[in-house]
Amino acid sequence: MEYISTTALANELDIKPSELFDKLKTLGWLERKNDKWVLTELGKQKGGQTRTNPKFGEFVVWQENLSFDNEQANGKPKLINSTAIGTHFQVSNQRMNLIFSELGWIEKTISGWAVTKLGKTVGGRQFEDDTKGNTYVKWADSILQNKNLTSVFNQVNVIEQPNTHTEKEIPKTTNDNFREKFPATLRTKDGHMVRSRAEVIIDNALYDYKLAHAYERKLPIEEELYSDFFIPSENVYIEFWGMENDPKYAERKKVKIEIYKKYDFKLIELNDSDLSNLDDHLPKKLLKYGIKVY
Repeated sequence: MEYISTTALANELDIKPSELFDKLKTLGWLERKNDKWVLTELGKQKGGQTRTNPKFGEFVVWQENLSFDNEQANGKPKLINSTAIGTHFQVSNQRMNLIFSELGWIEKTISGWAVTKLGKTVGGRQFEDDTKGNTYVKWADSILQNKNLTSVFNQVNVIEQPNTHTEKEIPKTTNDNFREKFPATLRTKDGHMVRSRAEVIIDNALYDYKLAHAYERKLPIEEELYSDFFIPSENVYIEFWGMENDPKYAERKKVKIEIYKKYDFKLIELNDSDLSNLDDHLPKKLLKYGIKVY
């Protein structure tokens, strides 16, 4: 029987060596000790052996035809990463990790993300990238049905469902009349009451990024002008332009931009195209003003 190294086996299986090491650790065939991969008793039962190389020291080898076919059925949970979970819920993996952090399942470390005691109870497992040293967490696929996690998205989806009162963006004016005519009736994750579906999405993103922010902040100028959002830590204003095809709205937008330029205010502008992939566009715009969220 021919034996090959774990790295060689990964090449045979057409996967990254780090992914195979993670899989073998999940199955309980390998464990990490003193920065080295060590064969476990279960790994030995599965045919693994330890070899020694004069240059590289000890390493683990496996039968070339090693099979994992029956492992899933033997009670071993399938583990998925934040990217796969984010794809399921239609958000980015960065946003997914922020949501896990909010739930108290992971915490930020210098080298990446670490699973918490609470995170372990819902299937979180800690891993480390062998080449970069970054730490990350994988989850039992049952996490996709976790009530606490799904409720986060169910609440947002309910809020974001379009209806005749909130789908159309409200053309704000320079006075408070629109606030009386269009009361804020949509609640965001952090408790803000806003007026449109777009504002719900933006506010929720800022909350997930752990950015303190104000909604409808009056600009500190003589003109009666309110921004959609304001980030006090860097004095950055955010405006969402939602009705640019409307001539009156477009004119109002032009006036507001001129005022922002007049006073040299920091402004981030968002539109419908940004909103469709906010987790990609907004962090880049924030970074221009020194605000890092990932």
